[in-house]
Amino acid sequence: MTMPFGYASPEQQVRDKSEYARKGIARGRSVVVLTYVDGILFVAENPSTTLHKISEMYDRIGFAAVGKYNEFENLRTAGIRIMDTRGYMYDRRDVTSRALANAYAQTLGAIFTESIKPYEVEIVVAEVGHTAADDQIFRLTYDGSIADERGFIAIGGQSEQVLTSLREHHTEGQPLATALRVAVDALTAGAPPGAQNGERTLTAGNLEVAMLDRKRSRRLFKRIVGSQLDGLLEETAPPAS
Repeated sequence: MTMPFGYASPEQQVRDKSEYARKGIARGRSVVVLTYVDGILFVAENPSTTLHKISEMYDRIGFAAVGKYNEFENLRTAGIRIMDTRGYMYDRRDVTSRALANAYAQTLGAIFTESIKPYEVEIVVAEVGHTAADDQIFRLTYDGSIADERGFIAIGGQSEQVLTSLREHHTEGQPLATALRVAVDALTAGAPPGAQNGERTLTAGNLEVAMLDRKRSRRLFKRIVGSQLDGLLEETAPPAS
């Protein structure tokens, strides 16, 4: 039996889609999500002040993404609608990061399987618990794969170099300023291809930073901007040579 012109096996189609999505995601700047003593910290290299990679999703849940902005923004807004509906119909305690991550996994898996072009996105859904042991961080990839991460995760850009730095310097129970410095140093280590580590400096002007703080009384999500961000960066800045 002769194959029709242009035929590609299912295995080849999956490989082609995966390579296409990975290349698109790698072109973006990285995002780091890591735990600190009072919650979960989100740090992204993002010079834009209006197009956010990090967002609040629900009472104790945050969202971070890399890739094509319009695609992950569609997922973010759909996730908010899902959680608002669940919280309204049942109970706010039924709204969990695990349920949201499962919904995203199903959506991304269906798009990857049924569409010609997969979404070029990688997502983190994180929920701060009442104690550090209850914190949850889920990583979702373009094909709907889901992983439960502990302590830290990096997505997008040169994520392997970023993860290597995080493994070396992240520890449980770090104070906020120390965790921020660990994240910034890791993002600096993930320099774009062709750049040498140390050739660029990440400052408050090209960082997007937020946290889920379990010590806050109402809204646990808080963006860290302005003088607060400057102060945290200065607190752990390396000494001038």
